[in-house]
Amino acid sequence: MKKIKVAVNGYGVIGKRVADAVVLQDDMELAGVCDVVSDWRIRVAEKKNYPVFAFNKDFKKQMTNSGVNAKGNLDDLIGAADIIIDCTPKKIASKNIEKYKKANIKFIVQGGEKHEVTGHSFSAENNYATAIGLESTRVVSCNTTSIIRTLTALKKAGLLRKARGTLLRRATDPWESHLGGIMNTLVPEPEIPSHQGPDAQTVDNELDVITAAVKVPETLSHLHYWNVQLTRKASKEEVIAAFKESTRISMINYADGLSSNNTIKELMLAMGRPYGDMYEVALWQDMLKVVDDELFYAYVVDNQAIVIPETIDAIRALTTIEKLATNSIQMTNVSLGITQKFIEK
Repeated sequence: MKKIKVAVNGYGVIGKRVADAVVLQDDMELAGVCDVVSDWRIRVAEKKNYPVFAFNKDFKKQMTNSGVNAKGNLDDLIGAADIIIDCTPKKIASKNIEKYKKANIKFIVQGGEKHEVTGHSFSAENNYATAIGLESTRVVSCNTTSIIRTLTALKKAGLLRKARGTLLRRATDPWESHLGGIMNTLVPEPEIPSHQGPDAQTVDNELDVITAAVKVPETLSHLHYWNVQLTRKASKEEVIAAFKESTRISMINYADGLSSNNTIKELMLAMGRPYGDMYEVALWQDMLKVVDDELFYAYVVDNQAIVIPETIDAIRALTTIEKLATNSIQMTNVSLGITQKFIEK
């Protein structure tokens, strides 16, 4: 079987995880990773025997002077790949797109970019089929990914009328907590809806969803609270059954000691997950409440990991190596160890 050659531009929080995930796929191979840094971050890639490339000749010189064996620059990496995943910081990817288009290479950007950059926004369980064969797509942000997953599950069950959510957002990524973020304060986003609701509608314009968000002084994850009006009166068991139709929602219980985001993170580390990552939405089953046609629930989102399986699926859709969403999702789930039950009773 011919393997798709995948390039990763930007070897940071998302890029390093995408590269690791690509290596685990039987139908893909990593053409290389590209960055502008010459410090420990890119040296980790070299230690993993990933082909390393510099953004341009100036950064290649810096890498060489630092002892990093850069194989070439971004143009060289593009020439060696079938598709490129741009994981560079927010708003930088949009500047790279002309280079990708000129090279006639398929590309994927992350949720920090605007929907208009690609004209298509992706979430595997919702709109995989619409991405098949496209030249580009945008994998939506961590929060938006969780919104699409949970609301799509309710929608497929015929239960979703409208959804209103409050997001408690981590202040910054953990690795750069020493550089910025907030402390001893809460910072609400200045507008309602916050951007996540309209962003979810770029994937599925039928969703009636409004979000509000507050930045909080922690870096481990995001926490969501949702109030959903159902299409009819339903039981808690019906709602849980609907959520379980998603292979990327894992039901957890407060009663199991998973009462906070840090205990969930500790569970991921105890399970041996790379970086302590959680690809699933961790939704509290014993907290979930249904009152007539109203649903209340809460869940945790790993801001560094949840988009990784979506990116892998997007690669398959764009390159058409797998045209069925269910097949791609299953392959990705198996390779990453994604599960609907973290703890078996």
